[in-house]
Amino acid sequence: MTDRPTSGPDAGAAGAPQVEQDTVAALAAREQERDDAVEQLFHSHRAGLVRLASLLGAESDAEDVVAEAYWQLYRSWNKLRSPDAALSYLRGVIVNLVRMRTRRLIVSRRHVEWAPPEVDSAENEAMLRDDQRAVVAALRKLPARQREALVLRYWGSLKEAEIAEAMGISAGAVKSHVSRGMAALTTELGASE
Repeated sequence: MTDRPTSGPDAGAAGAPQVEQDTVAALAAREQERDDAVEQLFHSHRAGLVRLASLLGAESDAEDVVAEAYWQLYRSWNKLRSPDAALSYLRGVIVNLVRMRTRRLIVSRRHVEWAPPEVDSAENEAMLRDDQRAVVAALRKLPARQREALVLRYWGSLKEAEIAEAMGISAGAVKSHVSRGMAALTTELGASE
């Protein structure tokens, strides 16, 4: 019986189990790293992301939107350029999910007689003071892109580049949406006084 080399190009099947074990260990370590990172993001940013989704227009199902965003982050973790991009990715997913939700609601409302509820959820009402309610009501009257840009800028405290990434538009378009949105918001709030 001939001795087979245990390493090198002639190792054959003898080296395969060790390579397979190393690969499995590396995959398990990467999955644990992903699990830990997503859990940390969840605990530190969930409340702010729920508020973001609510302000963007998903008042009644903001929690569901954020849960879906975290699920998409979890599934796409290995595609991120770096773990530092995860929060930006979450914001972008939330913006897109709220847009899709809004489109679905618009289509369904065209085909069904529907009146919006006159009473907001108890959680939203409890969180807002009167002046904040006026701002939120005025925000809801703005076009979606202007509302998104203002919410990300002033409530999310994001920079123009981060807003552009989250909304999928250029930084110049962000400036335009913020400027137009502020003008419309000022006009709306001035008219309501």
